[in-house]
Amino acid sequence: MSLPEIAPATRIPPLAAGMRIGLYGGSFNPPHAAHRAASLLALKRLRLDRVWWLVSPGNPLKDNNGLPSLDERLAKARAVARHPLLVPTGLEAGLGTRYSHDTVAALVRRYPAVRFVWLMGADNLASFHRWQRWHAIADLVPFAVIDRMGETFRAMSSPAAQALAAYRIDETDAPCLAGMTPPAWVYLHGLKSPLSSTQIRARQAQENGQENGRKNGNENGPANGTRPDRISGS
Repeated sequence: MSLPEIAPATRIPPLAAGMRIGLYGGSFNPPHAAHRAASLLALKRLRLDRVWWLVSPGNPLKDNNGLPSLDERLAKARAVARHPLLVPTGLEAGLGTRYSHDTVAALVRRYPAVRFVWLMGADNLASFHRWQRWHAIADLVPFAVIDRMGETFRAMSSPAAQALAAYRIDETDAPCLAGMTPPAWVYLHGLKSPLSSTQIRARQAQENGQENGRKNGNENGPANGTRPDRISGS
């Protein structure tokens, strides 16, 4: 009996022994310019060969109701990435992994000669202690935290940051991180974009609500008999 064919989007991207690859996980709902800027910062500061955007089938810590399909989010991620070294992939769906630890463990086990580095924003460091087997992730691969506007104090005072404080390296040593034996991590400054997928979704929902309100008002007519573009009594 033949095994089901794995769709190209969920296959593991090309790689070779000795490569330094950043793993940037998330639902990417939606992907945005700050994802790209953070990835380019990591490429440069950590001297990576690639950054893989691990577009998740679904985030275990979030409500996935209404989550667009993996194919749709991958298409949008590719449109935002626009760089040959930024590689959106649905490999987690291909591996059948749901949690970040399981994904990292599978990749490290399959490709021991590749230098993987986990990438996350400062907001994720603040909640890292709630991830499944977060200590084990830190033991599997080095990781880099990219600063985000307004998140520095919360991130650096988080339980995970405090627990792993002894393994934090100086930012000037960031180019060496990929070759270090974990646990090892660095906090990268220089990116101050306020953008987040959560904020974008909230703004889109608000705009959609306003648009629906305008359509309903035009279709049903004003309840008080005034014109739709006027306020009664003005």
